[in-house]
Amino acid sequence: MLSATGLTKRYPTAGQPLTVLEDTALELAANDAVVVTGPSGCGKSTLLYLLGAIEQPTAGTIKLGETNPFSLGEAERARFRNEQVGFVFQDHHLLPQCTVLENVLVPLLASRKATAADETRAKELLGSVGLAERLTHRPAALSGGERQRTAFCRALINEPALLLADEPTGNLDPATAATIGDLLLNLSGETGTMLVCVTHSMELAKRFPRWCELTDRKLVERSTTPGNNHASESTTAAAANSLDAT
Repeated sequence: MLSATGLTKRYPTAGQPLTVLEDTALELAANDAVVVTGPSGCGKSTLLYLLGAIEQPTAGTIKLGETNPFSLGEAERARFRNEQVGFVFQDHHLLPQCTVLENVLVPLLASRKATAADETRAKELLGSVGLAERLTHRPAALSGGERQRTAFCRALINEPALLLADEPTGNLDPATAATIGDLLLNLSGETGTMLVCVTHSMELAKRFPRWCELTDRKLVERSTTPGNNHASESTTAAAANSLDAT
C-alpha cells in the first residue's frame, strides 16, 4: 500500500518560498490505478518526484508498504527507489548504445548482474508488448511507440510495487497514444503494480478507474473519470497487436 499524508513542497526563492503542494494526501492499494490532471506548472511532476523518493517533501510523510523512504540513508533510498519504484517519462530515456533487451535489463545492473532468469523475464515483457522481434535493435531503429513500449518494460523489470508515469503519451500520435494507454493499464494490472499517471490528455485520463485533479496546490479526487469512462477492457495482447506499424 502507498500512503501519502500532509504532503507539502516549498521551494526557496529570492522572496517568499514558492509553495507547489500543500497538505496533499493519496492512498493506493495493489492494482490501483489513478490519473492526475491539472494545468501546466501546478505541481503534477513534483508530486511524482515526491512519491518516487526523488525529492524530499518539505512536510508530510510517504510510506510504501512499511517503509518511509525518507527515513533511509541516501544509498539505501537509492536502492529502495530502484527496487520498489518504476518510472516512465514523456521521453523514453533509452541508452542509444544498448539494444532493446539490454535497455530493459539496465535497472538490474545497479545492484547485481542480470541472470538468465532476468533475461527470460525481459524477453517475456517485450513479447507481451509486441517487441519480440526487436530484441537486438537499438533505439535509433525503433519508432516512437516502440521506444515507449521498451521504456515500460524497463520500468517493470524489477517488479516494482509502484509505477509512476509522467506524460507517457505526450510525444506520441493519437492512435499510438491510445494503445500505449491500454498497455500501461493492462501491464500494471497484470503485475499488481500500483500506478500513478500524470497527464494533460483527457483521452488518456478517461481510461483510468480513479481520477484526481491537482488544484490550488491540493489533490482532489473526483467521483468519476472524465467522460464517466473507465479503463479499457482490451487485453495486453490485443493492444500490442494494433501497434505493429508504430
